[in-house]
Amino acid sequence: MKNDEREESEVLLENYRVLLQKALDWLWDRTKVERKEVKNGEKATKVKVTLLKKKEVYKTLRDELERINVLASHYVDEAINDAYSVLRSWRRAEKGKALRKPRLKEVYVRVKSTLRKVDGESVRITVRPYEYVNFSWSRTWFSRRVKGLELGEPVIKEDKVYLPFRYKLPRFTPIDFLAIDSNLYTLDAYDGEKFVTFSLKELYSLKYGVELKRGRIQSFASKHGRKGKELLRKYSHRERNRVLDYLHKFVNKLLEMYPITMFVVEKLNKQGMFEDANRKLSKKISKTVWRSIHRVLKYKAPLYGSFVKEVSPYLTSKSCPRCGRVSRKVGGTFRCGRCGFTLDRQLNASLNIYLRMCGFPHVRDIPRVWVGVTPLRGRRGVNGLSRDSGEAQGLRIDIKL
Repeated sequence: MKNDEREESEVLLENYRVLLQKALDWLWDRTKVERKEVKNGEKATKVKVTLLKKKEVYKTLRDELERINVLASHYVDEAINDAYSVLRSWRRAEKGKALRKPRLKEVYVRVKSTLRKVDGESVRITVRPYEYVNFSWSRTWFSRRVKGLELGEPVIKEDKVYLPFRYKLPRFTPIDFLAIDSNLYTLDAYDGEKFVTFSLKELYSLKYGVELKRGRIQSFASKHGRKGKELLRKYSHRERNRVLDYLHKFVNKLLEMYPITMFVVEKLNKQGMFEDANRKLSKKISKTVWRSIHRVLKYKAPLYGSFVKEVSPYLTSKSCPRCGRVSRKVGGTFRCGRCGFTLDRQLNASLNIYLRMCGFPHVRDIPRVWVGVTPLRGRRGVNGLSRDSGEAQGLRIDIKL
């Protein structure tokens, strides 16, 4: 909503700007920058930026900021958190460029719950001890929509004030579990009884088509200056909006199918995947949106009484869910050399994620039989090897949205 208390909030914004800039300067002077020359066909310089750990310098930095602080003490904590956030985003944005000291262009203040007090349809925010600024939403267009909701942490800018509201959701105990393995074109899941495969080819095709279009626009933008940049920005926003629209619809459908469920997903490191992949595979990985799916699922799951848990993906597709043996060479189908268990590699990964969620660790050298996976035992033939995996493969269901 519009900032009607602009004069009073300017005092808060200006003093907070001084605090935040001081925190940035203090951390910048102690940031370690290493430059290395890399010979990869052509000479190049690799820059490594190492920030100080917050736990190690928090008390020292807080004491330094308190000397110049004229606001309430809690704003010092917020300034330190914002300074680290700015430096982390700056480090990503400045990758491969000449390193320059970050400067604040526009400042905003996020007000902690300890600095605000809600009274009816207004909030009182502490600026200094015994000095306050009040904002009311009683006559705004959204006042009826937020009636009965809980106010979060207000964000104050020079011309606007953002008031986030949240629902108080009842706590449920999940009655179902769904383990999800993320792949290039599919999400392969196991719910304790059957395998479910969700196709993401439509999303991949969408990103591939927009990439071809963006390539032509980039060629146009390089010749037409400002007009070309505006066109490129327009299509970048369009791609983002279309992808987000697809993700929200997909997650809504998934939550409708599995309400009051514990979703178990992999904690993926996408950057690390590029190091081990060739150029062709890297281009395919760059089009994936696994973390975006997990992020949307995390904040929408509580609306359906569900929760999301992350587990390590380490060796999930190479471990035997029956005896725990790890096979270093795995193709499209996983075959255990010890007990003969045979299953599609992606389905095997989802089954292992399910077992990790249940608390069963994988021991490489100790044979062990897990309980609760009776339908996947398979049939044994000569020399203990599995003759066919039809029993497990028959539990697979394909879903296309």
